[in-house]
Amino acid sequence: MNVLSNRVLEMKESATLAMARKSRELKENGVDIINLSLGEPDFDTPDNIKNADKKALDAGDTKYTPVAGTKALREAICRKFKRENNLDYTPEQIVVSNGAKQSIANACLALLNPGDEMIVPSPYWISYAAIGELAQAKVIEVYAGVEENFKPTAEKIEKFITDKTKVILYSSPCNPTGAVFHPHELKAIAQMLLKYPNIHVISDEIYEHINYMGDYCSIAQYPEIRDRVVVVNGFSKAYAMTGWRLGYLAATKEIASACDKIQGQITSGACSFNQTAAIEALDGSQDMVHTMIDAFKSRRELVLRRLTEIKGAKCPQPDGAFYVFPDIRYYFGKSYLHYTIGDSEDLALYLLEEAHVATVGGKSFGDANCIRISFAASEEMINKAFDRIKEALEKLK
Repeated sequence: MNVLSNRVLEMKESATLAMARKSRELKENGVDIINLSLGEPDFDTPDNIKNADKKALDAGDTKYTPVAGTKALREAICRKFKRENNLDYTPEQIVVSNGAKQSIANACLALLNPGDEMIVPSPYWISYAAIGELAQAKVIEVYAGVEENFKPTAEKIEKFITDKTKVILYSSPCNPTGAVFHPHELKAIAQMLLKYPNIHVISDEIYEHINYMGDYCSIAQYPEIRDRVVVVNGFSKAYAMTGWRLGYLAATKEIASACDKIQGQITSGACSFNQTAAIEALDGSQDMVHTMIDAFKSRRELVLRRLTEIKGAKCPQPDGAFYVFPDIRYYFGKSYLHYTIGDSEDLALYLLEEAHVATVGGKSFGDANCIRISFAASEEMINKAFDRIKEALEKLK
């Protein structure tokens, strides 16, 4: 007899967190590991945000907040949407959560019934499928490979729509591929969805600011489907606030109220003084954000240049985020010592143990032909890592 529920027994461990755990174990044993597996900026949180947090803490801002977040922060988020996205929301349409991941979970639990179908363009962030399955929905992957720049078209997505489809969930810029949906691509999806009024879109925009294309476009900017869009965003990537655990969503009052209700029974509100600091993040100086983006762009060029040295690797240029997702099928079937590479999971493990570089196999992201490499690391570390990767791959015959 199982003590644990089928829910948890059937749930997959996060591949990124599993690789981070393996990396830590090797480091604790004295191995010099270069970690290119985590989606975490290597910058510190900007000083103006940290100072605002300290002031709030010293002022006694340590009590419970409303479940959906303080009104002051929700008003700041509304200003952000108007200023940066030309979207009008009221504070009642905003729910602040303990990270964007919780916002996605809240939205899925609010919208999905057991047996509903959720379409996820693939490759996708690993938690999407797990969250959909936790909501007892059937996750339908719509795959677009390296030849399609990892972006399925509206026409391709439509082929997977059935009378059970309730939600489409995607990220742009995408984790793990860095692909960004262009305005004309989002418009085509919005126009296609006019035929399916029961389908909602959850748009994960956590990498919005780490975007190398210029102006950012949200599918919520198309008024014909805006009321069916849940926009998810947060502070971890753009403001290097991963450990602060702050995310938010914007939706209709009905959906926002449902997410408030769910969160009220699970975690209640996010950290009080961190919410005060988040207002400074949104309304204060954005200089550090621009500095980080410039650094990521330079690192992207470095990584793409180093990838050209890797025999057989195929990788489109990412337009956002801080990952590359090269197709490495060239190495499947090759061996060295006791290692035989069957898929990207095998290759990631080989690189960890032989090259002492942590990456993540693509299977959990929906594409077992690729590996995810983060360039949220210094150029020195990136060069050192690629020297090791190249040497290890050349051993495979």
